[in-house]
Amino acid sequence: MIFPLFRRNRPPDTISALYGVIVAQARRPVFYREYAVADTINGRFDLLLLHVAPVVSRLMQEEATRPAGQALFDRFCTDMDDNLREIGISDIAVPKHMKRVGEAFYGRARAYEAALAAVDDRLLTEALARNIYAGKPPAADVVARLAAYMRSLVAALACQPAAALAGGTAELPDPAAALVEPA
Repeated sequence: MIFPLFRRNRPPDTISALYGVIVAQARRPVFYREYAVADTINGRFDLLLLHVAPVVSRLMQEEATRPAGQALFDRFCTDMDDNLREIGISDIAVPKHMKRVGEAFYGRARAYEAALAAVDDRLLTEALARNIYAGKPPAADVVARLAAYMRSLVAALACQPAAALAGGTAELPDPAAALVEPA
């Protein structure tokens, strides 16, 4: 019974693999250089939420992958808890901060979902300006390009089988592609 713990070829934790893909995407330098997202704790947090929320939403769309959607949200929460402790938040204060993290996740997820359902980008650019840029976007074209990137992210997720996402793989769009002016 204990010997499986010592196997060399243990299967990878698919949710951690998927979360790793999302985190790597959110940390791409193009977001901080070209999209002018603040390279701060809040900026990184909001950019991570911009990526985690659509993936969780995609997984929740199908009955078979809903547990994976919940597991991804749980993995995000575990990561946030670990990060809070790492930056020196006391054990007593972590639950209060985690409540804010949960509220931020659900608030942004609802705002982005409603904005993405709209025909035009007005609601989406407003939500991005409010959340990613704390209400002070660097320029309207930057926010519009981030909105285009987010739409391409959601479209890319919609084209991928939810089972593949739940299996730990995700093909996320190149954020630099949304910076190119359409011909």
